[in-house]
Amino acid sequence: MRVLNFYSSVFADQLRRGRKTATIRLGDKSHKYRKNDCVLVTIGYQHSPREKIFQAVIDQVEVKRVQDLSPRDIEHDNPEFRRVDEMVHFLEQIYGRKVAMDDIVTVVRFSQIIENPPELRDRLHGLAGAQN
Repeated sequence: MRVLNFYSSVFADQLRRGRKTATIRLGDKSHKYRKNDCVLVTIGYQHSPREKIFQAVIDQVEVKRVQDLSPRDIEHDNPEFRRVDEMVHFLEQIYGRKVAMDDIVTVVRFSQIIENPPELRDRLHGLAGAQN
């Protein structure tokens, strides 16, 4: 199983609340993440213990230039941002280098896998009951 790791514990709350449903990674990561892959979402630093947040399914993987990021792409990565310049500044902090508008990024959208969610279970039982 692949791991989708986040280094900052700031993201843990956003992930748990479903406010962060994408990650924007510098470079073409389409070889690493593919639609319908199951991943383990974790928080922690390399060579250190990591906290398992949840399992997720990859919904979409898009490779594009920084300048082509939509406000929606940015918001799904960080609910506090909407503008490309905010995302550029954030990426520069994470990667420790200048990020240009024509740099390639990968937008990975994901959905948390919930064990036996009540609304889905009820819906399935309701459908099964209607057929009997």
